[in-house]
Amino acid sequence: MTINVIKPGLATTVQDTGREGYYHLGIPPSGALDPYSMQMANLLVGNNPDDAVLEMTLLGPELQFTENALVAICGAGMVPLVDNQPASSHTALLITAGQSLRFAPARQGCRAYLAIAGGIDVPRVLGSRSTYTLGSLGGYQGRRLAAGDALPVLPVTAERFRRAGKTVPGPMLPQFPKSVTLRMLPGLYIHRLTDAAVDTFFADTWHVSTEADRTGYRLKGGTPLAFKPEEPPFGAGSDPSNIVDACYPIGSVQVPGGLEPIVLLRDAVSGGGYMTLGTVISCDLPILGQLQPNQRVQFIPVTLEEALVARRESQYRLAELTRVLR
Repeated sequence: MTINVIKPGLATTVQDTGREGYYHLGIPPSGALDPYSMQMANLLVGNNPDDAVLEMTLLGPELQFTENALVAICGAGMVPLVDNQPASSHTALLITAGQSLRFAPARQGCRAYLAIAGGIDVPRVLGSRSTYTLGSLGGYQGRRLAAGDALPVLPVTAERFRRAGKTVPGPMLPQFPKSVTLRMLPGLYIHRLTDAAVDTFFADTWHVSTEADRTGYRLKGGTPLAFKPEEPPFGAGSDPSNIVDACYPIGSVQVPGGLEPIVLLRDAVSGGGYMTLGTVISCDLPILGQLQPNQRVQFIPVTLEEALVARRESQYRLAELTRVLR
């Protein structure tokens, strides 16, 4: 089966759980920014949790189906419209041959995920179907969708269509607050700030800028951060936030010039010459990836032990979702 792309939406890409194991070579993992919502959509239609889906940002695509299909839309509040009639999100929907599917703009959250029974059948590159647009790697021809594309979908048996109407229990639905607190593990270079600047960073409320994509989210509106006086090390630049190059874990928080923090996400480079204050813990990154411009962010420091507890809780939540939707 193929699905025809009539309109591509704002930034629609094929994603799965990502290609791990190549970051040391400069190839980021990519993959869904909100893996909980992505796997929820896959589970509703009977796919494997890591099957390829469409990640849709703020404004979804318009698609036309050439055969009957079972789909699910999870994540941000983009109301699906089947032949211009509203349908339910977080529910397995039967689409018949010839029908079109489009989406209202996101009312809450930023990214929604469209799973299609069988999964999107683009080639695996380094073990993943995820799109890394900066490297033209994976996904549909290594890029965002464009009008005229034809998405191949793996076949399923008629038995799969019996899942139509399956829905997610209310307590398991994702939430999209407009103001969030992100837990951050302070890193190797936070000592470069003055003690007062560290306190200010955690006390301030920051706002998501319009420069927010799969590479990273730039935040604005906080107090500029002061650095301790220091002679720049050999090989570093003159900016007080410059260092000799270091590795960047996903979730690293840079503050170029001490002005606007940038939280690096799943399409970010693996290293560079800006100091990092620390790393937002992995289970809070999906919260950030669902924020729209101008929504509010605060940071709170946590220990490694607290981060590991949070990760176990996140894994339990996903295991429980899998148990309920299988």
